[in-house]
Amino acid sequence: MVSIDRGAVEIAIAVDQTGKVVGTCTDGDIRRALLAGAEMNSPIAKYIQRQFVSVDSVAGRAEVLDLMQARQIHQIPILDSSRHLLGLHLMHELIGAIERSNWGVLMAGGKGTRLLPLTRTLPKPMIPVAGRPILERLVLQLVSFGIRRIFLSVGYMSEMVEDYFADGRKYGCEIEYLREDQPRGTAGALSLLPEKPDHPVIVMNGDLITGLNLSDMMAFHSGGRYLASVGVREFLYTVPFGTIELQGDRIRRISEKPTCSWFVNAGAYILNPELIARIPREGECPMTWVIQDALARDELLGAYQFIDHWTDVGRVSDLAHAMGNGG
Repeated sequence: MVSIDRGAVEIAIAVDQTGKVVGTCTDGDIRRALLAGAEMNSPIAKYIQRQFVSVDSVAGRAEVLDLMQARQIHQIPILDSSRHLLGLHLMHELIGAIERSNWGVLMAGGKGTRLLPLTRTLPKPMIPVAGRPILERLVLQLVSFGIRRIFLSVGYMSEMVEDYFADGRKYGCEIEYLREDQPRGTAGALSLLPEKPDHPVIVMNGDLITGLNLSDMMAFHSGGRYLASVGVREFLYTVPFGTIELQGDRIRRISEKPTCSWFVNAGAYILNPELIARIPREGECPMTWVIQDALARDELLGAYQFIDHWTDVGRVSDLAHAMGNGG
């Protein structure tokens, strides 16, 4: 009881002599033990919950919130492969105890033609992965970061998106819609914002499944004084053959199945208001144009490299991979 009181998170973690977690005990467990006849000096071992919910370090916020809501619990331990304690997820932290003034924009207006026939009956961002639409995972991720005003750009089957999310009240936020009457590209919908933002805006593609740490990315953006920050991931490709480098007819070098590396755009951005103001209000405008225009002006742009899990659900194989990993 003293441990629970000192920890102020309504739970104590029981470990064995090697530091391996063997169970949990909450204030509710203590109350039930006392009601069952336990005394203040009774050994606790009998009342420890040895069948408890835990996650590993790569579990995303949406997954953890799903578990909390399904099991009606407010704390979930984070364990490594040897069942040693790494940390503790808390409900009040995941739902964003700190409200932020930044807006979030999720791009959900595309047709997702590469995912046909799945996208014949629903828009790509509404495809469920591990029981929850991709777009809902992103909304929860923004809310957990403290974002309370979220815009969804919609076009293809927009009524399905709007019916599902409504005004966002059930997620603890305000959701508004940027309705594209024609394809606007990956950045064009930002010109439909009803007013100029006062703070940097978080923009994410609506088909991402990622554990991107938005707090770290925002700190990177503000600390570097960047006009825009782009989330990037390292992409590795192993050539399936031995490669040969020639000089005329002479062999200069041979490599057995070399691996090449590039940084790729991960579809997550932080954009300052003055950059958004430049986006044309008519026609298509890809995000690459916005970035290239800023580079042509010799403005400061940041590449935030993250190693959190990331899947761009653009093809059937990507979707199968995401489903196979449980999101």
